[in-house]
Amino acid sequence: MLRNILARVLACWALAMFVLTIIPVILFVIFLRLYRDPARVRLFHGLSKYWIRIFFFLTGCRLRVKGKQYFKKGRPYVVVCNHNSFIDIPVSTPFIPGANKTIAKIELSRIPLFGLVYKTGSVLVDRKSRSSRQESYIEMKKVLQMGLHMCIYPEGTRNKTALPLGPFHDGAFKLATDTGTDVIPALIFNTKRVLPGNRTFYFWPGVIRLEFLPAVAAGEFEGHEAFRDAVHRIMSDYYTANASAG
Repeated sequence: MLRNILARVLACWALAMFVLTIIPVILFVIFLRLYRDPARVRLFHGLSKYWIRIFFFLTGCRLRVKGKQYFKKGRPYVVVCNHNSFIDIPVSTPFIPGANKTIAKIELSRIPLFGLVYKTGSVLVDRKSRSSRQESYIEMKKVLQMGLHMCIYPEGTRNKTALPLGPFHDGAFKLATDTGTDVIPALIFNTKRVLPGNRTFYFWPGVIRLEFLPAVAAGEFEGHEAFRDAVHRIMSDYYTANASAG
């Protein structure tokens, strides 16, 4: 009972700190309209890293990143992340080594303040629209052609089950196969505890871990379905073996 009350007080504090820290970011994002991609995304990536580090410091969270050495300089990757919490996006995108865009629901771009920032670092998609899905796929190819990474959450939505990972959709692996781009699996740990999806207005500071695994080459598999299933096994096994590491 006491923990729940305190978690809601901390949620109020975290929300206040988010709004406070996002204001200068919005001003910078408006300035970034003078630039075009990929320069705009690279500038935004550097800014977002500082912003989220400040936000985590003010809210009592700590971030540990492991496996950055798997990114080879000058090569774009399709980065696939597990998805347990709303806080996964500000954990993954800023701390992927190198500028990147993420695939994102168009609904999130309509959130006041945050939406403007969200548009800058995302390829937006309306999942209900077939034409929007097709356009977003073309845009993701362009992101990779610009030398930027593409960050995708292949579960499609937050995993609210007791399983390590939900089933994967095909998109990330079709993109990697069609473009000949290697996939780097990424596992995010502990965000379910910090900002759980099954509780309303609840925030509990803790240590968040972002761990990258060695790149998996698309050419090793016959078809994107086999590629998808292999990466799912790799990520599920790693998550199961390392979830309790702290």
